[in-house]
Amino acid sequence: MTAEEIIKSGRFVKNNGAVLRNINLMHHKYLKLSDIRYILEDMPENEYTDSINYLSESGYIALRHIRTKEPANISDVDYCDIESKLTPKGIALLVGKINDELVSI
Repeated sequence: MTAEEIIKSGRFVKNNGAVLRNINLMHHKYLKLSDIRYILEDMPENEYTDSINYLSESGYIALRHIRTKEPANISDVDYCDIESKLTPKGIALLVGKINDELVSI
């Protein structure tokens, strides 16, 4: 399935919401993306990384390298080496203060 088909089918929107809600599990702490991936085992890996990319590029989640604690980008670093937490913008989205039609809360 192409990225366009994923968006059209609504899975992209649902996936974005599922990833965001699961990253929120520890609230103020960073979570390893590999742990979130384990929780979302039914989501295909390519769809998972697409959601991580969208949420990061939209400013809803912060990504950093697990070992160095330096900012990381899913396009440059394997997700197994990245951890994430919600940004203030991501929290605002989760509580309904802002709306994004590409994220199902």
